This record gives sequence, C-alpha cells and structure tokens, in this order.
Amino acid sequence: MKKRDFLAIGAAAVLVGFGGAAAVSAAAGDKATATIESKSGSKVTGKAEFTELASGGTKVEVWIENAMPGSHGLHIHEKGDCSAPDATSAGGHFNAAGSPHAAPTDAKHHNGDLGNIEVGKDGKGHLTITSDQLTVAAGPNSVKGKAVVFHEKTDDMKTQPTGNAGARYGCGVVQ
Repeated sequence: MKKRDFLAIGAAAVLVGFGGAAAVSAAAGDKATATIESKSGSKVTGKAEFTELASGGTKVEVWIENAMPGSHGLHIHEKGDCSAPDATSAGGHFNAAGSPHAAPTDAKHHNGDLGNIEVGKDGKGHLTITSDQLTVAAGPNSVKGKAVVFHEKTDDMKTQPTGNAGARYGCGVVQ
C-alpha cells in the first residue's frame, strides 16, 4: 500500500496512515451529540453536535445559553461522566495525541482543545470549528463516550494542562 490508502468496509472507511497505523472514520455525515447541563452552581445549558465531513475532519458546533457574557474555554474531556456536581468526573482534557495544551489552530494541541466560545449579553454563544484530530467513529480520536465541558473563564491557550479556564460550568456526554 502507499503511505495513505483507503479501504472501504461497509459504511465506514479505514485510513491506513503513516507508519501503518489504522484509524477508522465514520461515513461522511455521521453524527454524535451532547446535551450540556449546568454544573458548579451555574445555570448554563446547551448542546454540541459532531459531524464527520466527506472532505475529512469533524465539524464541531456548540450552542450555549444562560451563561455570563464574555469568552469561555470549551474542551472535550476524556471521560463521558458528568455525574459530579462540579463535573470533575469528566477527567482531564481529551489528549490521545499526547500533545501540550494549546490553541486548536496550533500544530500540536490536545485533541479536545476547542478554544474559546464567545457569549453575548443575551447569555448565548455559538462556536463552529473543524478538527482533523477528532472522529465520530470508534477509534483513538473518537468523541463518543467523552464529555464536552464549558468553563468559567477564558482559555489562555498556554497554561498546562488546562489553559487556566477555571471551574466547569457546563458538561454533556457525547453519544
């Protein structure tokens, strides 16, 4: 096989990448969603939607309501568990790549680094981002079984390993 060959298997495709490692990607258009619920005494609610793209990568859209105006860190966390009142049960940032915390536009960053979402005076925010480090299909980069976490403060994109984004004000399990 060449360095990057695709094999069709039912509705999924297997990408054999550099070094021979295989990753499974869902058929274009496959989706996963999360309902974001209030945590840490906040009133934040929202939803997140993940969609595999035919061109590659995964489109992430997040809608937030009932939040304080301003910039807030938004991450995918490693565990799909939002049961703790402060969402600490979601664990740390999703980091299958083993990279440092950074901006989602930096060459090396956590898989779960989504940057910041801007919330207006009406308490609502919307973020759309496309990531080549996330998939919907099962595999090491899959968002399924992870948690989307909305944070109290702005992610500074440099403090390790969290971006100094503060408390977890919203959490939703990706299914």
